[in-house]
Parts: sequence; C-alpha cells; structure tokens
Amino acid sequence: MRIIDLSSPVDAAAYEPDPVVHEVLTPREGALHMAAEMREHFGVAFDPDDLPDGEFLSLDRLTLTSHTGTHVDAPSHYGSRPGAEAPRHVDALPLDWFFGPVVKLDARGHGTGVIGAPHLEAEFTRIGHTPGAGEIVVLDTGAAELAGTPAYFTDFAGLDRKATELLLDLGVRVIGTDAFSLDAPFTDILARYRETGDRSVLWPAHFAGRTRDYCQLERLANLGELPALGARIACFPVRIAGGGAGWTRAVGLLDD
Repeated sequence: MRIIDLSSPVDAAAYEPDPVVHEVLTPREGALHMAAEMREHFGVAFDPDDLPDGEFLSLDRLTLTSHTGTHVDAPSHYGSRPGAEAPRHVDALPLDWFFGPVVKLDARGHGTGVIGAPHLEAEFTRIGHTPGAGEIVVLDTGAAELAGTPAYFTDFAGLDRKATELLLDLGVRVIGTDAFSLDAPFTDILARYRETGDRSVLWPAHFAGRTRDYCQLERLANLGELPALGARIACFPVRIAGGGAGWTRAVGLLDD
C-alpha cells in the first residue's frame, strides 16, 4: 500500500492571516521547568543537574486557530441553527465519515471565484463516475501551490450553493479542497456582494451546512498524487471538545 501525505504543515514561519505562535522549551529548559513544577505543586525538591546532561524533555507551546493547516470543519462551524437541534461539534461526529473511497475532481485553471454544478457534472462524465454515499470528494484547484503566501488566501476558486448541494444530494458527507476555503475567497465574495446586493453569494458552501449535515476538509496538499478514482482517504479530525473544527493528518491510501 502506498501512503500519500495530503496534509499541509502547521508552520509558524509561513504567512497566515492569524499568525501561528510556536514556542519551544529546549530539553534543558524542560528540566528547569519540571524541577520548578515539582517544587511548586508537590513540594518535591529535585536538582535538574542530576539528569543526564542536565536535560529533561522538550516542550512545544502553540497558539493557532483550529483552521490552521489541514482541518475538518464541523457543522457547528457554519451557524447555530436557531430553533432547531444544535449542530454537532467536531468531537461528536461519526468516525466513519472520515475514512473511505476518495473521488478527486479536477478544478485547476478555474481562476478566482466560484465553481458551479455544471463543472462538477462535467467532471463526473470525464472520470466516468458519480460520487455517492460513503465517498469523500476532494477538489484539486491547484491552490496548494500558493500555500505559505498571501495569495493562498485570495487567489482560488470555491463552490457555489448549487454545486455544494449537488454533492450533498448525492449523499456525500465530506467535501475537501486544497484551497484555504471551500467557498471563494473573502475578497471575491464581498466584491460580488457589493456589486449585486445578492446575499446568496455570501459563503454559500459554508452556509449550506446550516441546513445540511456535512463537513468540509480544507487546506489539503499533494492532490496531484491522487488518482481520480481507486484510492481511499483517512482524515480523522482531532477530538477538540466543543470545537467547530479539528486538525487532521489527512492521508491517501493507494493499493499497489
């Protein structure tokens, strides 16, 4: 079996609108920290120099959003559903949603803006397969090539409402993309809204989740290594209690 890494890294050195803060305690600093904690909380005195080389364990502290790097958006991310049953958080979702056959659709060269249902239907015809229940659909837009730059957040294509609902009507529960968002860029959405006053252009892929139970799998990488059909994907989200999203180390599985 070939394992394909489909995840983008969490990298404090890369550009992010919400910057990542990554602080590292060295093994020596870890030893001093451990000795201080033992003294404060347990009244135990310990000389860190008694450890081999005076070192204990390193420790990473990170400050970041749950939408940094490759992640799964849960239904609770899309809105509160007033008057209806509360949408599920990421820790309450069925695990079987996040493992299964993957269908890759080509959306490269589409430009910045929205991808409509006709494009998806043309892709179904091209690959000779219509996605269904239990399958995870991913869009290869080419956006991953811009990852780590400001353009990654402004130059990509996302689904419109009809395209999103087409996949949901087919029984798809998880829709993925290599772009920052399954919707078009914020700048593009707001420009079209200012021009038309049409509220339906406002985050249609996300807002579809206010009435339909589904997840988005965003910021994928290396989709060029996946075939259109014949592979599986595992993208289990980190179990963040009450979280609207969770990071995932998404991988493609391809039998040799």
